[in-house]
Amino acid sequence: MKIIHFADLHLGVESYGYLDAESGLPSRFLDFIKSFDKLVDYALQKKADLVLFTGDAYKSRDPSPTQQREFALRVKKLAACGIPVFLLVGNHDLPNASGRATATEIFDTLGIENVFVAGRPGIVRIPTPSGIIQVLALPWLKRSNLMGKDETKNLDFAGINQKMQEILTGIIDQLSKELESSLPSVLAAHVWVQGARIGSEETMTIGQEHMLLTSAVAKSCFDYVALGHIHRHQVLNEKPPVVYSGSLERLDFGDEDDEKGFYVVDIEHTPRIRETKFEFRSISGRRFLTIKVAIEPEDSDPTASILSILEKSREEIPGNIIRLEITLSQENEGKLEENLIRKAASAASYFSITKNVKRQSRPRLGDISVESLSPYAALKMYLDFNRKEYSDEQAGRLLLAGTDIIKQSGDI
Repeated sequence: MKIIHFADLHLGVESYGYLDAESGLPSRFLDFIKSFDKLVDYALQKKADLVLFTGDAYKSRDPSPTQQREFALRVKKLAACGIPVFLLVGNHDLPNASGRATATEIFDTLGIENVFVAGRPGIVRIPTPSGIIQVLALPWLKRSNLMGKDETKNLDFAGINQKMQEILTGIIDQLSKELESSLPSVLAAHVWVQGARIGSEETMTIGQEHMLLTSAVAKSCFDYVALGHIHRHQVLNEKPPVVYSGSLERLDFGDEDDEKGFYVVDIEHTPRIRETKFEFRSISGRRFLTIKVAIEPEDSDPTASILSILEKSREEIPGNIIRLEITLSQENEGKLEENLIRKAASAASYFSITKNVKRQSRPRLGDISVESLSPYAALKMYLDFNRKEYSDEQAGRLLLAGTDIIKQSGDI
């Protein structure tokens, strides 16, 4: 049985792009669609038995009609060619308000043949060209759906997350008992598993989130554990394989050094043989590249120095998303000719310049280095230098009040 595992498509990410004149669509949206097309073409070419998507179809919980159309067209193409598609609900697919539909629920509502949607925990048995496979589905679950206010009112973040971990682990344990041992089984989960290395999702709301232990998902009843939510592809366990496919396309500079693509999984599950092989298939999407330049204070022509560095990277610039980071002195900042720099990088799909300007520390109280003064001495000197603004009585009261504050902070 051949499975294509991918996740975190995030259609709708449009940063670092422009409006494509020919299609009228954002260039980054087209990047994501092209990557999805490569996966679909591979699945059709290799006659996959199942395409397994483990959550976050869109960036927004309210995707635009165009985003929904383009996603649906590719799902339909797979399903119409006899390849079942399993869609797990991720955190970005959930609505903001209870009672509203998830972003992928429409496929379930319409009852489209060969498309299976999992918005709640359960076991989905999917008929494929090579037989039936069991998918234990663990979509993203909100704390509010699993825990009442009374359960959380006396718990801090750590306590709540610990409780969530126990609940989710219990769900997996309970459902795994319902699996038929004679059939291949996959756990599909949109969750953060402890030990996973994160990437661009660090800027996409990962923070105080619950985690699962690897031991909670790496159960012997599973032939493969397909994970979504973390954007960096990685293998957390070998037997059974516990795998994050990562995002299909680079989302931002947090993904700069990461390969992007999907996993091809081959499962052999018979009464005598039980073996799973898997490999990562990379997709050559648009690159993110940071070029760092440090300009020395004595450099008389910082623009020429930067142009020289850009020339060395000329083969990597065309069509890619480039960030130029310049470290330089305050004096040299005024010598930069940004129009020449941008012209040199005009072949980039997107080009930005960030400057780290090293400014000299200038004392404000005469020629004395205020950094070397104690808080009390600095306050007294300030009041002395501003005697025209304060009477002797006012200055005395300010010094006395300031001294009390400094004493309370332990800095005197």
